[in-house]
Amino acid sequence: MENEERTSSVSNSGSGEGSLDRLLPSVSTGLSPRKRTTSQCKSEPPLLRTSKRTIYTAGRPPWYNEHGAQSKDAFVIGLCGGSASGKTTVARKIIEDLDVPWVVLLSMDSFYKVLSPEQQTRAASNDYNFDHPDAFDFDLLTHTLHKLKQGKSVKIPVYDFTTHGRQKEWKTVYGASVIIFEGIMAFADKKLLQLLDMKIFVDTDSDIRLVRRLRRDITERGRDIEGVIKQYNKFVKPAFEQYIEPTMRLADIVVPRGGGNMVAIDLIVQHVHSQLEERKLRWDMAALASAHQAQPLPQTLSVLESTPQVRGMHTIIRNKETSRDEFIFYSKRLMRLLIERALSFLPSQVRVVQTPQGEDYEGRTFHGKMITGVSILRAGETMEPALRAVCKDVRIGKILIQTNQDTGEPELHYLRLPKDISEDHVILMDCTVSTGAAAMMAVRVLLDHDVQEDKILLVSLLMAEMGVHSVAYAFPQVKIITTAVDKKVNDLFHIIPGIGNFGDRYFGTDAPPDWSDEEMDEPSY
Repeated sequence: MENEERTSSVSNSGSGEGSLDRLLPSVSTGLSPRKRTTSQCKSEPPLLRTSKRTIYTAGRPPWYNEHGAQSKDAFVIGLCGGSASGKTTVARKIIEDLDVPWVVLLSMDSFYKVLSPEQQTRAASNDYNFDHPDAFDFDLLTHTLHKLKQGKSVKIPVYDFTTHGRQKEWKTVYGASVIIFEGIMAFADKKLLQLLDMKIFVDTDSDIRLVRRLRRDITERGRDIEGVIKQYNKFVKPAFEQYIEPTMRLADIVVPRGGGNMVAIDLIVQHVHSQLEERKLRWDMAALASAHQAQPLPQTLSVLESTPQVRGMHTIIRNKETSRDEFIFYSKRLMRLLIERALSFLPSQVRVVQTPQGEDYEGRTFHGKMITGVSILRAGETMEPALRAVCKDVRIGKILIQTNQDTGEPELHYLRLPKDISEDHVILMDCTVSTGAAAMMAVRVLLDHDVQEDKILLVSLLMAEMGVHSVAYAFPQVKIITTAVDKKVNDLFHIIPGIGNFGDRYFGTDAPPDWSDEEMDEPSY
């Protein structure tokens, strides 16, 4: 309380403002704003590089079990504290010390409400209260955090502090193993509190918070000293005392001095590590391999008829002595047949046209919005020309899934999907599928983007029975189309008898001795 009174006296006296000037960078109040500052600056680009590793702060879908279901909800940490208390600094240090490669750092600043013209005018003159609960869109925030915790993809608004409005483009973020949610009102909503697994309050001296706020708002957000202090006295300080400080009692841990308190941060990291270990967010390959042994092939599978022509092409591409040119040539022929077969499963409707002879012909036409092809990099990309050759103006997306060499878990590293894909029929392309892990994660990515399961067709040149069962059991409405199904997968997850490493044979690169059929191509299991 003594610190708050001291802050108040400094802010209200002329001499107080002068004494604060020496703590701030030299700024001319007549200058235009120095730069655009948005709520997403803290995670642009979505990487955090530490001495140990690169951390992806845009998240990714968490691990899924052999049933295609999420193993556990993400662990959500809530960080609350006054304005400029050091919440983001604490969050960054927790992320660095956790040494977890996939996290989400979600800022409450992104969820300010869209202001009316009258509110915009008040905000421009520092007369709008951004530190009141009513300033935040709690409905959107709760919905977003709930989806993230479930591992779904979400669209995050980007708030521009210089214009006091949301930018047109929103950011796509995934759930992850750990989600850190920080904001001044992080504990102010009952529904939000129910989503938090750990609640941390960052308690920083009010004088320090004021100086930090002055420095930030002047140098980064282009505001003048008088306006910042006016806003602090009128809104920020009263809001802290009325809405923020009382929520300290809800915290599991209180961190005095913010990011400088390494003892508290170490304790937090230890607790999160123990929670992650209990949740065992691990891809259970053994369970995946044994879940569907001796089961009949699913009805959702369609295998290209094994005509002498098809079997002859398989003989060529499976032969280890086949040259690269012939391998590419006959692979492309098979791909074309495979794509044509897949297109026959798309919905169609009757269409009557008139022939040049003036007679009616009753035919069929595609009955849907659009067709989109999505390739699982890198081998799946080789199927794109075949799709483009038979589907005019088809849209193409790409997914890169790699295997973590330490844990054996598939991880999403790159994603580029067309906009408004949710109503499309999607042809998911992957040249070989052994265990089905990469294909399952790719399907999950599509589902997380609201593509309907019965509108997904998985096409692959060669699949193992294990991969077919895994995908079909997890996603019973996904149609699976392939040219051949081999029975076995060995201990290294190679398809037996198989085709070798498709990507290396197609692109002319060399595979290491311990390659996996999918590991080098997608690359994943």
